[in-house]
Amino acid sequence: MTAKECILGRRSIRKFKADPVSHELLAQIVETASYAPSWKHTQITRYIAIEGELKEKIAAEGTSLYPGNGKIISSAPVLVAVTVIKNRSGYERDGSFSTPRGDGWQMYDAGVASQTFCLAAYEQGLGTVILGLFDQAPIEAMLQLPEDRELVALIPVGYPDEAPAAPRRKPVEDLLSYQS
Repeated sequence: MTAKECILGRRSIRKFKADPVSHELLAQIVETASYAPSWKHTQITRYIAIEGELKEKIAAEGTSLYPGNGKIISSAPVLVAVTVIKNRSGYERDGSFSTPRGDGWQMYDAGVASQTFCLAAYEQGLGTVILGLFDQAPIEAMLQLPEDRELVALIPVGYPDEAPAAPRRKPVEDLLSYQS
């Protein structure tokens, strides 16, 4: 599969088969995702694979912002919490910000890492969807995240039980401009 085939073929999957995802396969996907670029190679993204009772508790008690996400989480055999180590991306060694974007770079790094994770999963025949609507503080407490970590996304993972069509895309003329 070429990079273009992977990018064009991957879809957000919201319905999964009950088949389990092996821990070895998940480790391979994270290894591939570890090659995502990051601010000054800080590599701040960390993944937590959640299964069983804790996954169901997060689905039931951590999705009041959008209850539909609880159904998606419940249908997936594994949920991956994407976390970041705070106060590294976008910072200089002395603790000052490198750019006016402040700590916003950590979300950029987590986004690049999340998409890389999803593409690596797709290459292995798995479906994913990046969820941003969830109850952050309660889930961080359920995961017992240390103070230096922040939850930024949830990614249900499993074998797809749907094959959604590609949504329409804006034409290149709307997306690209040139200046001299």
